[in-house]
Amino acid sequence: MSRIGKMPIAIPAGVTIEIAENNKVTVKGPKGALERVLPQELTIKQEDGQVKVERPNDEKQSRAFHGLARSLINNMVIGVTEGYKKILEINGVGYRAVKQGKMLTLTLGYSHPVEMEDPEGIETTVTDNKITVAGIDKEKVGQYAANIREKRRPEPYKGKGIKYIDEVIRRKVGKAGKK
Repeated sequence: MSRIGKMPIAIPAGVTIEIAENNKVTVKGPKGALERVLPQELTIKQEDGQVKVERPNDEKQSRAFHGLARSLINNMVIGVTEGYKKILEINGVGYRAVKQGKMLTLTLGYSHPVEMEDPEGIETTVTDNKITVAGIDKEKVGQYAANIREKRRPEPYKGKGIKYIDEVIRRKVGKAGKK
């Protein structure tokens, strides 16, 4: 039995969960609403303030989907109550970010500024040399933060680039000069 899959999901106050046919789950809360279609072989039940995910058999496919479906529903519940946030840090001389409306303009040492528009449901804010990506969908927040980081990955010699705030960059020693 999946240790994650068999755990029930507690529904906090102010959150409503609707389970339609074809396992279409809609979660509504104070921060917004999310919906997702989950694998059809699973059984999703809502009873006495909890959501439970059950699988019909022990085949490899249904075992794999069991924990996944439970985690996806739990992430949706957390998203509509608390939301998700990723913080990126810009390191490097002359590297900076400016936010204008929905446009994030990054100056990263290229011959041109890199402009990115915030996707639907994602909010970015810039303070000092930090970019905060926030939203209710964990997948979208993580993907957009990864897209921003990809514009200039941190390099191992001087540590210049865009990195996650909790990321540790393995530093390398530069080449030694002649004697």
